[in-house]
Amino acid sequence: MRANLAISAAAVAVSWIAPPLHAQDAEAARVAAQVCASCHGQRGESISPAFPKIGGQSTEYLETQLKAFRDRTRADPMAQAYMWGMIKQLAAYYGSQKPPHGKAADPKVASAGRTIYESGIPAAKVQACIACHGKDAVGNGAFPRLAGQHAEYLVKQLVLFKSSQREGGNAAIMHAISTGMSFEQMQSVAAYLASK
Repeated sequence: MRANLAISAAAVAVSWIAPPLHAQDAEAARVAAQVCASCHGQRGESISPAFPKIGGQSTEYLETQLKAFRDRTRADPMAQAYMWGMIKQLAAYYGSQKPPHGKAADPKVASAGRTIYESGIPAAKVQACIACHGKDAVGNGAFPRLAGQHAEYLVKQLVLFKSSQREGGNAAIMHAISTGMSFEQMQSVAAYLASK
């Protein structure tokens, strides 16, 4: 009887501290619709290559990136102006969305990109992307989902990593990798990933 009473008391205390999960989901959806959808789309399916597709990304990666914007440690000047606040709920909301589908790419370019993604570029000491981003490019914890992302956005990020304009998170790893890549190789791997 005492154990049941203690459990009931703990449940009441938790209910006073945190809003119900369904209320948190509704609030995250409201904020996403009112704030984020104008750039990233209602469910994170951006139609503009200026803004990444974030639906289906891992919650951990999204939260890390949102915190980097909040802390002003992610150096993407155009995006920084918009990205303060709203961390955990938005990361969880977008992370729970169905990932976007990719679009067809030139088969020859995508094949070259697949080789880079799966095997790297040994002569240039470029590691395979698959090691961190996973077999199907669906992401891995703090490493983002790349499958179905805008090719233009991916190339832009590789260029930012290569030039050390993007910092924080996994920037040091990505700087080392992108430094060994030509622009054409970046385009190839981006085309492959966008087609997934």
